[in-house]
Amino acid sequence: MKSVVINGYGTIGKRVADAVSVQDDMKVTGVSKTKPDFESRMAVQKGYDLYIAIPEREKLFDKAGIEIAGTVDEMISDADIVVDCTPGNIGPQNLEKYKKAGVKAIYQGGEGHDLTGLSFNSFSNYDDSYGADYSRVVSCNTTGLTRSLKPIDDLCGVKKIRAVMVRRGGDPSQVNKGPINAVVPNPPTVPSHHGPDLKTVMYGANITTVALLVPTTLMHQHNLMVELENDVALDDVIDILENRSRILLLEAKEGLGSTAEFMEYAKELGRSRNDLFEIPIWKESLNIVDGELFYMQAVHQESDVVPENVDAIRAMLELESDNEKSIAKTNKAMGIL
Repeated sequence: MKSVVINGYGTIGKRVADAVSVQDDMKVTGVSKTKPDFESRMAVQKGYDLYIAIPEREKLFDKAGIEIAGTVDEMISDADIVVDCTPGNIGPQNLEKYKKAGVKAIYQGGEGHDLTGLSFNSFSNYDDSYGADYSRVVSCNTTGLTRSLKPIDDLCGVKKIRAVMVRRGGDPSQVNKGPINAVVPNPPTVPSHHGPDLKTVMYGANITTVALLVPTTLMHQHNLMVELENDVALDDVIDILENRSRILLLEAKEGLGSTAEFMEYAKELGRSRNDLFEIPIWKESLNIVDGELFYMQAVHQESDVVPENVDAIRAMLELESDNEKSIAKTNKAMGIL
């Protein structure tokens, strides 16, 4: 059982902690918070040892009646690996801390690729992070793109990708974010950062992305136009996507015509926090015209990267050299389809 600590028990961090806790080859030995909020209290109630990132705030935790086990420096001292889920601007200084402690670390997509020089996706480049000291799980959007594009590329080759990324304005709990009543080009220049990010895990991909922010908190939505290298029947594309784990082909005609209904579907699956780890694709949207594949998909931004973090832990700690075996192990433990 390898020791995993989560630095930053927030939207992603708490989900990673729960995902790690159900694996049989790793365990959570600590999580960290900066303030004594409800997430701190819940972490302790779940049995996680809670460490504080800002030692000067120890009295605030004491006053709130939330028991702490020590500081982040103490948390990482005996860990095999750190999953860093702290805000993006904290990453560089944390990296120096991890190097000094001699502990491996995984970052999230909020950090730039340059921080580690290595990015991770379970399906496309698992081997590159095998035994690595530092890596970065790509963003929720890039994870979503890779999930569906990699099996298509394996099937018939991909010549060129164009994608319109319709992004949620904020997570459900982010009451200070927007927009409230607008569609905002984000950025107003082309391309957006999502294309270059994809190239860090799907090397050589020819992709151009455009991104928008819209007034929703539920999910991101992608509109893809993919020029194929070789002729292929639509039924073959559908077949490979239906048989690829962590992808769901769902039908609007069954009452799943929107991201809101996808979230309702996650509830019906009985998922904790309504998480949809899989990438749902509207089956009706799949179409091939003159060698170009069109489809639409959605991304649950709070959860789709969570299984990737588990696989990254397994790769970096050399617990499993075969990516498909790690994927299957993670999926089974987490109940992923």
